[in-house]
Amino acid sequence: MLTRYEAAIRLDIPQDMALRNGIPARISEKEVAEIDANPPQWLAQSRANRAGKRPVWVTLTCVVCGATESARPKKWWPEFTYISCNDHYDDELPAVAQGLERSEVGGVTQRFFGVVDA
Repeated sequence: MLTRYEAAIRLDIPQDMALRNGIPARISEKEVAEIDANPPQWLAQSRANRAGKRPVWVTLTCVVCGATESARPKKWWPEFTYISCNDHYDDELPAVAQGLERSEVGGVTQRFFGVVDA
């Protein structure tokens, strides 16, 4: 069984849309797969409106330990070179390529920060 949150991630829709359109608090993987394969009108319209735009959910993966988290991308996020957990040190990250400067972007999520090499 999946939670509504997990179903929203799999369907690439916001949680409030899942709630508003009757996705139950607990739903089977089979039911989510069926909704995804044969989307109801509200889901088909949502997907059509988003064609070519940024996804609703992204999977963030720590470059150091491989930990992952799904998050809603923010408009202010730059194009990250790396994502890392907050508890890793700078010397654990891959080295900065010659000629580039590194900046860190905090608060990507409560668990992650972003790294931009430009």
